[in-house]
Amino acid sequence: MRTPSWVPLVYLGPAVAVMAVACLYPLLSALQLGFYDWSMGTPWGEAKWVGLDAFITAFQDAAVWRSLGTTLLFAFVCVVAEMSLGIALALGLEGDVRGMAFFRTLFILPMMIAPIAVGLTWRYLFDAQFGLLNAILAAFGAAPVGWLAQESTAFIAIIIADIWQWTPFVFIMMIAALANVDGAVIEAARIDGANWWQTTFRVKLPMVMNVIVITLLMRLIDAFRVLEVIYILTFGGPGDSTEILSLHIYKTAFVSQRLGSAAAISVLLLVVVAALSWFALRLSNPLKDEERK
Repeated sequence: MRTPSWVPLVYLGPAVAVMAVACLYPLLSALQLGFYDWSMGTPWGEAKWVGLDAFITAFQDAAVWRSLGTTLLFAFVCVVAEMSLGIALALGLEGDVRGMAFFRTLFILPMMIAPIAVGLTWRYLFDAQFGLLNAILAAFGAAPVGWLAQESTAFIAIIIADIWQWTPFVFIMMIAALANVDGAVIEAARIDGANWWQTTFRVKLPMVMNVIVITLLMRLIDAFRVLEVIYILTFGGPGDSTEILSLHIYKTAFVSQRLGSAAAISVLLLVVVAALSWFALRLSNPLKDEERK
């Protein structure tokens, strides 16, 4: 007996309704807000209709594009470093290594810490007077460095904090993917005379390439949305050298009280993240191979 077409709707309906209320309504409200000039604390009835002015101003604002450039650089450096370290750690700990459970737990811990706590931890580590890093430099006779007071070192600081927190995510994804690699294929490669490098880069990694791509895209999407750690570490400073787009939106909305402009700027971030999300969903579609047959 064939299942009626309305049965899946009964099961999916509640979930779709909840997602629509939780996600779609705020999205539409943000888009609506972009057409008004309104500040928090004033009645919505006093909001002034400005049409596309906020969007035009946002896309012509040099600060917006500067923060987008900072975001792109930040995302590129962090994702490349996290993917490289995460894959290397997974390859190093996939076999029968003594204390492997301890190392896996140790590597996962940073990801379990709240972003605010991560920001505070690294702020204390980078502190110019009492930070651990400057204490180490002093032990070697070097002068203290104002890590968060200089543009170049402040940008490096937020990158280090993000790499420390999110490399474990790549590690978890890769260790799970490598665990599902068919051992018979690896054994066949070794019988054919393949060494460790050939087995790793010509057999193992190609077999988990889909997981690598999806992990990369997920980290890239998250890198565009990071806020709390940078907020605690530098608040976008010194100047605007570490002001990524999400932090710029926050400042526009809650510091400058220009909620309409912030909503308009968020459209740019929405487009970038939505494009990356769509690409990730296309790559991770489990029915993709079936559709080709």
